Amino acid sequence: MKVFNINKGVGRSVEFKGLKAQYLFIFAAGLLGILILVMIMYMIGINSYVCLILGGSGSSVLIWQTFSLNAKYGEHGLMKVASKKRHPRFIVSQKRICRLLKSRLNFKSKIS
Repeated sequence: MKVFNINKGVGRSVEFKGLKAQYLFIFAAGLLGILILVMIMYMIGINSYVCLILGGSGSSVLIWQTFSLNAKYGEHGLMKVASKKRHPRFIVSQKRICRLLKSRLNFKSKIS
């Protein structure tokens, strides 16, 4: 009889060095963007030390911001904040008050 190892990580979110889920993708995309930006600046002819300083400072700010967002909002918190911003603060009803009361009275009489 064969023995199979069970993968205990099935269903868990992706994690790398404490970064979870979407923060990992934000981190990777940001570093890739900074790398491409530094390469373009170097190819244009900007001084290599300036390119290195801008690349290093940009990547350090990206790392700091990504880890602070991860610590502040957690695994799914960033999506919750984004969805909360899309919800309306209040619902506006365009019906007149007498129509609202009339429909309510009709609804109550149908139930009884």
